[in-house]
Amino acid sequence: MSTIKAYETAAGKRYRVRYRKPDGSQTDKRGFRTKRDAELFAATVEVKKARGEYVDPSLGRVTVAERSKSWLSAKKARAKASYYRTLEIAWHTHVEERWGGIRLVDIEFSDVQDWVSELAEKRSATVVIRAHGILAGILDTAVRDRRLARNEARGVVLPRKRKKKHVYLSHLQVEQLAAESREKATLVRVLAYTGVRWGEATALRVSDVDFGRRRLYVHENAVRVGPKTVVDDTKGGKARWVPFAPFLEFGLRAAAKGKRADELLFGDGENYLKTPDYRDGWYAGAKKRAGLPESLTIHDLRHSAASFAVAAGANVKALQRMLGHESAAMTLDVYADLFDDDLDKVADALERSRDEALGATA
Repeated sequence: MSTIKAYETAAGKRYRVRYRKPDGSQTDKRGFRTKRDAELFAATVEVKKARGEYVDPSLGRVTVAERSKSWLSAKKARAKASYYRTLEIAWHTHVEERWGGIRLVDIEFSDVQDWVSELAEKRSATVVIRAHGILAGILDTAVRDRRLARNEARGVVLPRKRKKKHVYLSHLQVEQLAAESREKATLVRVLAYTGVRWGEATALRVSDVDFGRRRLYVHENAVRVGPKTVVDDTKGGKARWVPFAPFLEFGLRAAAKGKRADELLFGDGENYLKTPDYRDGWYAGAKKRAGLPESLTIHDLRHSAASFAVAAGANVKALQRMLGHESAAMTLDVYADLFDDDLDKVADALERSRDEALGATA
């Protein structure tokens, strides 16, 4: 049971509650202005102990930086190297400076909201959401470890991600871009007509091309992580076979010529090609010479591949498999604008159905 005792301070009488924690050790809470407040606190402690909800206040006196180490370590063990790198950068750049030296118990909801709002004025929604997710994740772990009663980072208003409008090139524009890309022409055509990601394409080896079936075996992803290229599973974590059109065969055979089966298909066979900067380098030059927008990224070629496939009659399921999306629902969500014609067909079908039904009763 708890005991309550009064004591004198310069500001007047105060009350102290002494009680036992679930592990049997004694502690106390001081500073209550009235005996009634002290009694309410003591009663709350007993209820929380009975329910198994008690949180030792002393455990929350560690800093966010101290708790970040185990959280980041856990992420590193599970996440892909490229994703972990973005978390690590976000922690050091946006979270550590503001929250690293703050004790867990001293974090207030309004402070977190102010931080998010201020960061949103200077950074993109993606950056803000990632930074907030790191802080919230660290505090979630603290709650599970009984260092905090609740996570004050949850429930804050976050900025909304604005969906970037997809850029779809025409067949002529792709051909102009490929021609201006010179020795990388085949790579550009592969990106624009198969929908494989840059890292997936540059990780392809000669043995991954099945010329008999006209398929690419996509099972690895080469990503730049700092100064190094890290090879991991594909973004979705699953290998897939991607079809390629007959007109790509000549270029693919030329890319594979003289190389061993285990060598990289694109480039010199040994070194992974770096992701091109859309503002500088060979890709920027090719865009300029082809008369294409400077803002066109290498990933936009994947969007063009999706539009070509849909225009050619590919259904959602086929497009999902080709692009390596987790589900057809995800494909529809990303490329809903490519299926507007399907909505027109539904409306036309309803019109015909109604006319037939009414005509039969006339």
